[in-house]
Order: sequence, then structure tokens, then C-alpha cells
Amino acid sequence: MAAEVILKLTICFLALMVGVQGGDPYLFFTWNVTYGTISPLGVPQQGILINGQFPGPEINATSNNNIVVNVFNNLDEPFLLTWSGVQHRKNSWQDGVLGTNCPIAPGTNFTYKFQVKDQIGSYIYHPSTALHRAAGGFGGLRVHSRLLIPVPYPDPADEYTVLIGDWYAKSHKILRGFLDSGRPLGRPDGVLINGKAGKVGVNQEPLFTMEPGKTYKYRVCNVGLKASLNFRIQGHKLKLVEMEGSHTVQNLYESLDVHIGQCFSILVAADQDPKDYYMVASTRFLKEVQTTTAII
Repeated sequence: MAAEVILKLTICFLALMVGVQGGDPYLFFTWNVTYGTISPLGVPQQGILINGQFPGPEINATSNNNIVVNVFNNLDEPFLLTWSGVQHRKNSWQDGVLGTNCPIAPGTNFTYKFQVKDQIGSYIYHPSTALHRAAGGFGGLRVHSRLLIPVPYPDPADEYTVLIGDWYAKSHKILRGFLDSGRPLGRPDGVLINGKAGKVGVNQEPLFTMEPGKTYKYRVCNVGLKASLNFRIQGHKLKLVEMEGSHTVQNLYESLDVHIGQCFSILVAADQDPKDYYMVASTRFLKEVQTTTAII
């Protein structure tokens, strides 16, 4: 009887060992890149959509996940995506910049394969050639911690991605022509929060909702072309907890600057009177300050 019990325990132990040695999970995505009409500043213009979305779909991953993205280019010119800030430790051939990747020819597809490893934080992907970023094609990329690896703050009630950036009403082809001829881009025509522009006093649908007494995590990234931006939430403190995949000293701020291509994560406590509050992004270091708002 004792020998039978020992045999069963041994079999269970070996089964557990096999399970532990299993490979890291895979996340599969299929993206169709197309042109579409968007009006982020109230003026219709040609934008770049991913699966019909502007901004593009978000990748929600966990450390050590293998990410596989099959991208179909339905534009009229070559297209290339880069995964900003992600360290490609298994290989450098999926980084999505000229020199390591060839652009995807029109009417063809390419499959990106890479692993997110030990970089718990907030990132973005965006086009890396032909000034396509001025037309869209960008989105958020989250890398969560595995359950075995604790993070230095309590789990938030929810998480929200906030993509802020300057925006031009001219098409990316016109802007590219400016640069090719030696002209500067000029000043942006506005600022967007998650693909939309808002103004104080103008009715807006709430972008996010918080419940009183709970704490929320906001992943803030600058997806613009030219301007650094100042980010703030009316009447609320911002606790900085992560930047560029590294945890930070947790100080409280009234506002934070986020530069082009940069991302950070903040905790915001819903500790004020329950009502609508403005989320604000405004340009920095430009002669004329441009501001946009959203409602939480």
C-alpha cells in the first residue's frame, strides 16, 4: 500500500515538472492596414487604420509572452512597424526599422515574431518609415508582470491607456514633401487624446470612468511627431510608478511632461467629489501653446 502511494506521488511530481517546463505562451494577431477617412480635428482627412481602428488595437501581454503579428499592407506604398522601446532579446530582426527589416510591399504581408521579456511597463508601436506616423497606424502595448513577480504597488481597480500627441491636418504625403524639399513641418494643428480633440466647455462623452475610493492605473504615451506634451488630470495627483519599463521612486505630481515616443505609468486615486473632471494635454516648448481635453 505504501509503495502504491509513493508511486502515485512520484507520477504526480513528474507531471508537475513537465508542466513547469512548458514553453512560454504565444499571442497571435492579424492586422489589416488600410487607408480610411478620419476627422480628429473636425476636418476629414486620410488616415491609416489597423483593422479599421484609429488609434490601432492594443496589445495586452505578460512578461515572457511570445507575440506574433501578421501584418497585411493594403496601402499604396511600403509600410513598416516598429515596437518602440521593446528589447528584442531573442533576435534583432523584428525591430521594424530600416536596416533590420524591409518594409512590407503593398498587397503583401509580413509576420513579426518577438518576445517581451523582463520589461514590465507601457510601450507603443508605430510606423517607422515614409512619415506614416503622421496619419496613424499607432497603438499601445502593455507588458504586465507575471504572478510570480510582484510589482511595488497594489493592483489597481482598472488600467487605461492614454495616447496623446500633436496632430497635423495635412496628409502625411504633403508633410513628407515638406521634409524632402528642406522645409520644416511647421507647428501642429492640434493635440489629440486617444485620437480625439476636445475643448473646455464643449460637451464630450466621458473617456474613462473611476469609482470613488478606488485607485486606477493610467499608461500615458506620446505618439506625436514634434511636441513634448504636459499631461494632467484636473484636481488629482499623479503618482509616477513606471517609466520605459523601469519602476521609479513613487512621487506625487500635479502634472508630468512626456516627450515624443516616451511612455510612463501613473496611479490616480479617485479621492475627489464624484463628478466630471478634465484630462488635459498641452504642448511644451512651442511659441503657441495648444491644448486638448478629455472627460473622466
